[in-house]
Amino acid sequence: MNRILSNLKPKEVFHYFEEISEIPRGSGNEQEISNYLVQFAKNNNLEYFQDEFLNVIIKKPGTNGYENSPIVILQGHMDIVCEKSEEIYHDFLKDPLKLRINEDFVKATGTTLGADNGIAVAYALAILASKDIQHPPIEVLITTEEETGMGGAANLDGNMLEGKILINIDSEEEGELLTSCAGGVRSKVKLPINWVELQSEYKFVMLKIKGLKGGHSGMEIVKGRGVASKLIGRVLFDIAKDIEFYLSSIKAGAKMNAIPRNAEATLLISDIEVKKLSELVDKWNEIFKNELKGIDDDVLLEMNILEEKSKKVFSKKTRNRVINILTTMPQGVQTMSNDICGLVQSSTNLGVVSTEEDCVMFESAVRSSIGSLKDEITNRIKVVAKVNQAKQTLVSSYPEWQYKKDSYIRDLFGSVYEKMYGDKPKITAIHAGLECGLLKEKLGDIDMISFGPNMFDVHTPEERLSISSTERTWKYLLKVLKEIK
Repeated sequence: MNRILSNLKPKEVFHYFEEISEIPRGSGNEQEISNYLVQFAKNNNLEYFQDEFLNVIIKKPGTNGYENSPIVILQGHMDIVCEKSEEIYHDFLKDPLKLRINEDFVKATGTTLGADNGIAVAYALAILASKDIQHPPIEVLITTEEETGMGGAANLDGNMLEGKILINIDSEEEGELLTSCAGGVRSKVKLPINWVELQSEYKFVMLKIKGLKGGHSGMEIVKGRGVASKLIGRVLFDIAKDIEFYLSSIKAGAKMNAIPRNAEATLLISDIEVKKLSELVDKWNEIFKNELKGIDDDVLLEMNILEEKSKKVFSKKTRNRVINILTTMPQGVQTMSNDICGLVQSSTNLGVVSTEEDCVMFESAVRSSIGSLKDEITNRIKVVAKVNQAKQTLVSSYPEWQYKKDSYIRDLFGSVYEKMYGDKPKITAIHAGLECGLLKEKLGDIDMISFGPNMFDVHTPEERLSISSTERTWKYLLKVLKEIK
């Protein structure tokens, strides 16, 4: 096999990163990667445990002189977000990622890269396989379904782990040490569809929102990027004021925790209304270009006439309720932190809209570092659902990770960083869900830190991992492990 990353350093890390990139591992499709980790443990004569949720724990004793050092848990997740560019074909259930190098970055061709969180897996495997790295006893914990609600961590048996220090390798900015994170919950609003069959002649028109950057719904939510699910709602609301039309389908986004980059709606309108609709499309293109200037310059509202399809459409009441929900559903940053400048305190992301056989689903990822604010947002969504004869369901709730005043591992990471770089790392929090909150519930009074190398545009096809930062962060991790005696 031709290895694309074989000349990169650290060699052992990029070896494993490329190896796992061959394995499809979208959330919910982790059997193969989980089995790969088990086989790795067997090949290296390491103790392992694989549970029914496909979480994997691999244990390695401390090296010479570190046998009685504190046990350290190295933690990450094996699943990735599966997003791709519209113009390429990629089957995330069976196709390997096509890696490439672009200057200082590793990228995938037309898809998410999976550095979130494949880099944690690669770091951990390189340490487990090493013969010469000094380290305390290690417990590597690699979980499943982190990207779709942290199902692996939620179902983990904490009794399988002994460590009281946990290093989470799921952060995306070098030089930052994360010491707390937001909690979250997934809100699903189900609107029943009342279908009707049209008898008259109509034009079938597809409206598409495209060209948006999207991004991680926690990390990038503060950047004010265009949200396709909300933009298509604004367009439909405006069209409904002047044009008689029916709606036969609506969809937006692909993942609840990714800001939706694309949206589309199929309309049925009379011939005489086509020109008026075209003029409205031109108007909204001007509006979006102006509003998103310098943020999403490539935004485009596209109109295409389709071949005639089924004349089964939403009733007017259902159509109006869809538009009402899209228009009034909370979206984006809701509150900012008073304690940490620039940190989002609470937010919500309408990440997926889909038309199913009997309903339209509206799926939002709600995040907050304060539990009561998470409840406040979901209550508002509940009201939006109720007034439109829809029903809300909350799933995959996970707790926030609160800052710990005294932390040995935080102090150690800080002192090692200062020795290496002559500067202090940034101690901060993140407006994104990490598994640390759930793991603290499972493992009790555990001392935790989260860090990682530079990554950009995660959860999008532009996701990229800095090669130089990966090497620096690797050396940093090894120096920290060496100091834990």
